[in-house]
Amino acid sequence: QVQLVESGGGVVQAGGSLRLSCAASGRTFGSVVMAWFRQAPGKARDFVAGITLISGSTYYADSVKGRFTISRDNAKNTVYLQMNSLEPEDTAVYYCALEQRVSSGFSLPTATHYDYWGQGTQVTVSS
Repeated sequence: QVQLVESGGGVVQAGGSLRLSCAASGRTFGSVVMAWFRQAPGKARDFVAGITLISGSTYYADSVKGRFTISRDNAKNTVYLQMNSLEPEDTAVYYCALEQRVSSGFSLPTATHYDYWGQGTQVTVSS
């Protein structure tokens, strides 16, 4: 089993910045991909950013490109999401996800393809 714990959420004014952290523990050996998703009230859980843990390749939703940066520290089993130029539309609960079994049909932006999830951290951006 793998456990994921997010931290770093909070309340910030529009234009501000926050950095989220996601620490993985347990049987993390063999983990391939980690990603951030977000879910606003009454909406679906949407992909934000993802990173492959070996090569460090990164992927972003169009809505956050140029504003958010995902990174990883493999020694600490931790993934970060640096969020700059925050907008009220970024308000949501942010979830960290991890996947270890990546087959040819794996879709990085698809929430249902991930086996492990954190509990979420609230990000609120005021206008």
